[in-house]
Amino acid sequence: MPARPDPISSKRINAFKALAHPSRLRITEALMQGELCVNEIRELIGDDVSTVSKHLSILRTAGVLHSEKRGLNVYYTLSCNCFGDLLKCIDAICPLPGAYSSSTSPANHCC
Repeated sequence: MPARPDPISSKRINAFKALAHPSRLRITEALMQGELCVNEIRELIGDDVSTVSKHLSILRTAGVLHSEKRGLNVYYTLSCNCFGDLLKCIDAICPLPGAYSSSTSPANHCC
């Protein structure tokens, strides 16, 4: 029987699972530029409001997003300003699909 992850690992697993969906990653990348309301996010990813709301709920539950209701609109921001740094680190250590991977250590190219 596999060991159960500790609470901190569980939190991290949930965040990475939330970010693993292409639409949710696209949402978070767009939010790096600043806050967006639900309708702007819907236009961005091209899904219906209920699908966008589900994506936003998953990201909010994982702690990736913060929401604020103002009047009739709900605005979303990233919970952490260093999200772009995480993506840069991933870009540095993970080769593009089909790209030749050099023999140098990925740790030499990250933050």
